[in-house]
Amino acid sequence: MTVRVHHLNCGTMCPLGGRLVDDRTRGFGSATTVCHCLLIETDAGLVLVDTGLGRKDVDQARERLGRPMRALLRPRLEMAETADEQIRRLGYATRDVRHIVLTHLDFDHAGGIEDFPYAHVHVYAEELNAATHRRGFIARQRYRPRQWDQTIQWKTYVAHGEPWFGFRCVREIEGLPPEILMVPLVGHTYGHCGVAVHDGAQWLLHAGDAYFFRDEIPQRSVPGPALPRCTPGLALLQRVMQVDRTARLLNQQRLRELAVQHGDQVRIFSAHDAVEFERLTAARVGGPGSR
Repeated sequence: MTVRVHHLNCGTMCPLGGRLVDDRTRGFGSATTVCHCLLIETDAGLVLVDTGLGRKDVDQARERLGRPMRALLRPRLEMAETADEQIRRLGYATRDVRHIVLTHLDFDHAGGIEDFPYAHVHVYAEELNAATHRRGFIARQRYRPRQWDQTIQWKTYVAHGEPWFGFRCVREIEGLPPEILMVPLVGHTYGHCGVAVHDGAQWLLHAGDAYFFRDEIPQRSVPGPALPRCTPGLALLQRVMQVDRTARLLNQQRLRELAVQHGDQVRIFSAHDAVEFERLTAARVGGPGSR
């Protein structure tokens, strides 16, 4: 079955640091990052990969997002960027979103869950457990229970499955076609994963926050350095937010190997790099089956 993929930015962030963060802003003022989500048209209904910030986050940012993360990331908070608004502009209704697949439950990935009450929400059980118990200062800031304290149709998973391009324990998702897979990529959080989607031409691997900057995973199909690098600001943020440094770096190396060995079959991208988002949107990756 061919699926149609739309790339959505569901939350622009403007952290201070300029080119030390995004490597293209002049000076050291406001940098630009995105919340890169996917909207997938399937026979099982619409599927969202992550939700970015939701309608209530825009209206009630102080209560729902918390002061430390708002001060650090400086979200733009525009209703037009919410997944719900963008889906409506595409001609769909809220009820058409039947599934949400989460890379993890950080506030900038899960804020729109409650905007789609008809959806089943797919997440690793380890991630939901970490978000529910919120041990430590960072966990209390990154996970915001107000974003998902209503009745949610959770579908939880453990990390077991089949091999996929060198990755183990890759699994299909209940109720969804085999063109959409969960790929364990722990390290940033305990239950972090990537989401792979085959659009009929190639695999798109949404790597979530497994890496933050485009040049960390050099790819043959796009311009960039041959050796991995990251901006100082994002490198620091990754270290602050990680829960398992060894696992995070190991999974980054596995993504690099995937890009080198199978770059013609798999296009990898992260959740927050604005240049990656712009390239994918402009190129309409996958040909006529995607946007």
